[in-house]
Amino acid sequence: MKISLNWLKKYLDLPLDPEKIGDLLTSLGLEVEGLEKIEAGHNGLAGIVVGKVLTCEKHPDADRLSLCTVDIAGNEPLSIVCGAPNVAAGQKVLVATAGATVLGKDGESFVIKSGKIRGAASEGMICAVDELGLGEDHSGILVLDEHARVGLPARDQLGLQEDWIYEVGLTPNRSDATNHIGVARDLYAALVVRHGFTGGINLPQVGHFPAAAQTRPVTVIVENERACPRYSGVSISGIKVGPSPEWLRQALTAIGERSINNVVDATNYILHEMGQPLHAFDLDKIDGQTIRVKTLADQTSFVTLDEVERKLDPEDLMICDGNSTPLCIGGVFGGLTSGVTESTTSIFLESAYFDPGFIRRSSTRHNLRTEAARIFEKGADPEGTVYVLERAALLICELTGGEIASSVVDVYPEPVTPVRVDVRLSRVRMLTGIDLDMAEVHRVLAALGMPVLSERMTHLPCRYPGIKVTSCVKWM
Repeated sequence: MKISLNWLKKYLDLPLDPEKIGDLLTSLGLEVEGLEKIEAGHNGLAGIVVGKVLTCEKHPDADRLSLCTVDIAGNEPLSIVCGAPNVAAGQKVLVATAGATVLGKDGESFVIKSGKIRGAASEGMICAVDELGLGEDHSGILVLDEHARVGLPARDQLGLQEDWIYEVGLTPNRSDATNHIGVARDLYAALVVRHGFTGGINLPQVGHFPAAAQTRPVTVIVENERACPRYSGVSISGIKVGPSPEWLRQALTAIGERSINNVVDATNYILHEMGQPLHAFDLDKIDGQTIRVKTLADQTSFVTLDEVERKLDPEDLMICDGNSTPLCIGGVFGGLTSGVTESTTSIFLESAYFDPGFIRRSSTRHNLRTEAARIFEKGADPEGTVYVLERAALLICELTGGEIASSVVDVYPEPVTPVRVDVRLSRVRMLTGIDLDMAEVHRVLAALGMPVLSERMTHLPCRYPGIKVTSCVKWM
């Protein structure tokens, strides 16, 4: 699992250097197997600056090339031959000047040189996202906001920063630490207890979640409650699917995730932030505006997102529409026809808790070892579905211009009872080898977010005469 230091800093004001943070994580049981410093973009975007396209004309000897003059706040505008279909006069763009290195289609870097292309002088290159190492989009050049300052280094314009990436070897029992906030909680507790940290932990707030007009309500029917104890969802309308903003692309790229579009990227971001897998359905492809969570007959055909036709097992939990047509293998992989595309204008956003055993068997059966399945089979938090859903819905609205179009649906017939654990102070002392007092135990539990429900002092029989053993504290 990859954890970004810059991402952790969104939640904690970390007072230690990257190496010491790595040591602290390892001491907490989150073993750091590797630590890598990464530059923002390819080669730190050295030699890449903001430019303004002053003129853009067709190349006389090449239909797919344009002759551009570009102002980069130098002595004279640069002459640049550009092959992008979307280049136009008046745009603010990123320009690789002579001597800068960019990435080719094969992923190999090459140096920009002044020369001639089809007989026309070219003194630089107007860049696409993939050529800068900021994503995989090669549909055209990256067009900046009109307020971008000509001549400003690209790194400053995009607000890019160097980062440190931790490769954490996660044991199967640490389902709580499959995400950045989970890791931040552990770090916070360790900093408070071991380093006297007095700061707080800043978690996303969703208290301003809007009350929605019921323009696109979706009915949810859970037919298999054992496989799906909780299913939450909400509709969002009026969205515009497109590229994600640079901060989001950068965050995902840092941890090895590919940027796809603003909706899918938002769900992936929330997954790595909060440890709750989400799925966005094209709302217009849900017949009857109804979701049915159920299993289907043995050998039912289903084409998954990777264009592979799979034969379903009667234990595969499926997310279906009102006609019981399968849309998604629940908690594992989406279907080819129900996902978000460039033409999607409304979505239904799913946030659910699925039984780990069902997910593990389906994931293994179909050889679909997805990130969502990895989380669910460890055991996600059944109490967090609505909180994460609202957090994700607000982010998607912000990124896409959409608006909430239904109330939050939350099917949760038998709420999971939080676990209560009895703890004996004598046992804590024996396991830690430290003569902890009650105040210190309270401090540790509070830092870990474990409320003390009750405590009592009792005298237990002991084989050593004259020694009294006390027991204390229950916590949730």
